Order: sequence, then C-alpha cells, then structure tokens
Amino acid sequence: MSRGGEMVYIPDDSDFSSFRDQCESLEGWHCRYNKAGVTVWSQGQEENCAVQKIKTRISCKDVPAETLYDVLHDTHYRKKWDSNMIETYDIGRLTVNADVGYYSWKCPSPLKNRDFVTLRSWLPLGNDYMIINYSVKHPKYPPRKDFVRAVSLQTGYLIKANGAGACVLYYLTQVDPRGSLPKWVVNRVSQFVAPKAMKKIYKAGLKYPEWKRKHDPGYKPWVYPEQNTLPSVSLAELSVQHADSLENIDETGLSEDHLSTSDHEA
Repeated sequence: MSRGGEMVYIPDDSDFSSFRDQCESLEGWHCRYNKAGVTVWSQGQEENCAVQKIKTRISCKDVPAETLYDVLHDTHYRKKWDSNMIETYDIGRLTVNADVGYYSWKCPSPLKNRDFVTLRSWLPLGNDYMIINYSVKHPKYPPRKDFVRAVSLQTGYLIKANGAGACVLYYLTQVDPRGSLPKWVVNRVSQFVAPKAMKKIYKAGLKYPEWKRKHDPGYKPWVYPEQNTLPSVSLAELSVQHADSLENIDETGLSEDHLSTSDHEA
C-alpha cells in the first residue's frame, strides 16, 4: 500500500477502490475454510510463506453495517470483546478520516507477542464502509523489548450492507510477523484463528447497541470529527515501517504440542 515504500501517505479513493476489489474478487484466491457462514481464503505462492494474504468473509444477520463500523472503531468497546488484545490506543490524528494508533496482541503460547504502529484511514460510502491500515514508524513509539514489532503491509475491513439490518464483513490482511514461523502456525491462522476472530466481531456487533447506550452513547469521533480530541500528528513525523529494519526471530522449532490451553477456546 505504501506506493514504492518510501513515503508515508494517506490513502485516497484509488487505494480504497483497490482494497474493495481485492475483497470482492475471487481470482487468485484459494479457499482454505468454509463452515458456518465463515469463509477464509489465502493468497501466496508458497504454502509455508509467512507473509501470505488472508481474506475472510462472514454474513452478519441482525447487525446493520453502521453498527459493525462503530464496533471496529470503538477502542473502549474493543477491550470488551477482543480477548487477544493486550493494549490499544490512538496516538494522534492526521485528518478527519485518518489517525495513527498502537495495537498489541497475544500470540498463541509459546510464540512471542506482537505489536504494531499503524496509519489507519476510513471511508463511509453510503451503506458500505471501509477501514484500512499499514505500518508506520513514530519516533515516540519505537519497538519494545517485550514484543516483536510486526509489519502490516495492508490490513482492513470492508462492511457491506445486506438488506435492512444485516451486513457482510470482509477482513483482508497481509502481515509480516517478523519471525520464521512454524508451518502449523500459518495453517492455524486460516483454519482456526481467522474464523474465530470473525465470529467474535459478529457477536460484538450484536451486543454493541446495548453496551453503547450505557457508555457515552453520543460519543463517536469517527462519525463526528468535531469530537476528536487527539493531538495532531504531521505526516513528516512518520516514516514507513520496513520489515528488514526490525528484529527477525526464528520460531520454526516451536511445537504445537506446547500450545497454551486458552488458545483452544471456541
């Protein structure tokens, strides 16, 4: 997404259009999972390639597109439903529809936990919505010793209205985890982690209206930019996060037998 990889930029209409096309196209994608309304595809030359593109799709009955859009923006609510998250917060705003944020998540034990700093941008299109991000470097948020800094080459959501009060959610991600991972991890992402994550978002969408009624119901800075109190960030402060400048660890020897039991939760 980073146009040659050197300049940090805010995605424009052509980037969103390209992202939407990738979500909706089946050409070049291989179906890896299709059960209970969730489909997972992968795109990558090698089966054991760690930097594969993964795409998932789920139909969300009884969840309007705008509700799911709110769920994916609301960092306070994310702490309620995203059990893989360790910490997330917004660092600063770039424009009315772009910001910089931090996210760290628990990897299946015994793998090391990962984190990101990303530039995120969003676009409401009538009944449909998109949120996309890619990794950047911010001088005040360097890599930490307790995490492996991963790189989002391109990650995002497409939410499409599907009749009244329902929607279809696509999640597409291409991430460099900065580590040589065992093949079982790559397989596990498409067979277990991705479907589970989509079901969690769907359930979060069902519960969000009731939660939001009790938690500052009028506060939605992603819809009402005048509510945004984040400090301004200049593009000049940021640079593209190149994977080759980060630590690369070898975790290929780790066995699935030692997977922590909490990672098997449905």
